[in-house]
Amino acid sequence: MTPIDMVKCRMQIDNTVYRNLTDGLHRIWKHNGIQGVYRGGLPTLLGYSMQGMGKYGFYEFFKYEYSQAMPTANKTALFLAASATAEFFADIMLCPMEAFKVRLQTSGTPFCSGFVDGLSRIYRSEGLHGFYKGIVPLWMRQIPYTMVKFASFENIVAGIYHSVLRRPKSEFTKGQQLGVTCTAGYLAGILCAIVSHPADTIVSKLNSSAQGTSAGQIVRELGMRGLWAGLLPRIFMIGTLTCTQWTIYDSFKVKIGLPTTGGN
Repeated sequence: MTPIDMVKCRMQIDNTVYRNLTDGLHRIWKHNGIQGVYRGGLPTLLGYSMQGMGKYGFYEFFKYEYSQAMPTANKTALFLAASATAEFFADIMLCPMEAFKVRLQTSGTPFCSGFVDGLSRIYRSEGLHGFYKGIVPLWMRQIPYTMVKFASFENIVAGIYHSVLRRPKSEFTKGQQLGVTCTAGYLAGILCAIVSHPADTIVSKLNSSAQGTSAGQIVRELGMRGLWAGLLPRIFMIGTLTCTQWTIYDSFKVKIGLPTTGGN
């Protein structure tokens, strides 16, 4: 997903730079080759791996804890509360790599000579604040994103079994259940992308702007239309990513003898 993320970030910083996703990929490849297309790939891999482990692990933990503390609560409310809490902690793990990734992808000239050099440059110029100056907009993006991701996924899975397949989950093979997981994951990802996109634009712009720039300044500068720049590449990226994440997660659960998520 790094090439699509690359184009998306640059379109958010300057919505006139590319006509569309295909144009952006073609121009980056033409001028910078495969290195240009995959710029920011390492911090993306590290950051979202750490965030993913935290997000899914904390979600299962808090879903259990909240269900024990509030056994009569509405299921969707429990999904929302557990996912919001999980994402709060997961974003603390993600934020430094997100800040580094955006600088790599949006810098007009090479930002650094390597991974360690890039981290050192940020720390020397801005200190720890340089890695976490985007944490509040990141929470604004990721917490609604994750609440929609988990709550909508669980409800979409239930809806597929109840209204589309019209048979209980237990009557389907594990492979068929994973097919439902994949479909529900992609649909949930589309909703996630739409809900969180304005905050994602602010995060990209903030991490590429001069020190001292505020989120409010960026909103005034971009306006409503600018906040939605790069939405279509992000829908494709997040839909695919969410589908893949849920499929890997449920495949792991099946492998160790646990049921797939949702639809019970």
